[in-house]
Order: sequence, then structure tokens, then C-alpha cells
Amino acid sequence: MNKHRGITLIELVVVVAIIGIIAAIAYPSYREQVRKARRADCSGALMGMANTMERYFTVNSTYLGAGTVVGNTGAPTIYPASCPIDGGTQTYSLTIQAVTASTFTLQATPTGAQAGDKCGNFTLTNTGLKSVTDQDAGVVWQDCWSR
Repeated sequence: MNKHRGITLIELVVVVAIIGIIAAIAYPSYREQVRKARRADCSGALMGMANTMERYFTVNSTYLGAGTVVGNTGAPTIYPASCPIDGGTQTYSLTIQAVTASTFTLQATPTGAQAGDKCGNFTLTNTGLKSVTDQDAGVVWQDCWSR
């Protein structure tokens, strides 16, 4: 008598169902962790941009002239204009929102894969004031900046 070895259709269906359940739970968690990593990278880049603005001020005694458009706002001329700053697919756009001779406000706006992120736009001022704008309801800015 011949014995056939292998798996049955029932065993295969059970394995596929288990893999499907695990994937349904793990994938959304993975996506959120990727978003958090992008947020952390860009909040660090925004801090780096603020440091560059301070160095510019030290040399020139003004923040004016650090942006590309009239009023010295828009894309920075002294720092990369997107996150990640070392290249790769852009996830945030860095801009100078407001600037005077002695103050500035920087903003990071989510783009590409990060567009529609629950934390919205990151803002940072020359005094170190951190906040978020256009965030989803119930989102606390500290959670966005610290994670």
C-alpha cells in the first residue's frame, strides 16, 4: 500500500488564515512605527535648521536673507529644504514661515508618504517654542515632537 505524504487542504487553509490574521495586526502597527520614525527624523532636522539659523544670526546679526522668496521666507537657502536632509524620498518640506531681523518661525509640512499624518505640521520658533498645526482632533503636540 502506498502512503502519500504531504499537507492537506485543511492544513493549508489554517496556515493561510493564521498568516492573514498576523498580517492584519502587524502591518498597521508597522506603518505607524515608520511614520513615528519619519516624524522623529524631521523634528531633529527642524532643530538642526534652527541651529543653522542661529549660526547665520551670529555671523550676520540678522535672520533676514535665510529664505528664498520675498520677505526672506520660503525654502531655506542655508539648510536643506526637505526631510530626510541626507537624501531619499521626501517626507517633509522645511520652510521659513516668518522672519524678522531678530525672530523666526520654521515649519515642517508632511509630503509624499507622510502626507495626511495625524500630527500635521511641525513649527519651531527662535525661542524654542515647539508646536503642531493642522493636526487631527485629540492629538497632543508633545506626543508628536517626542516620538
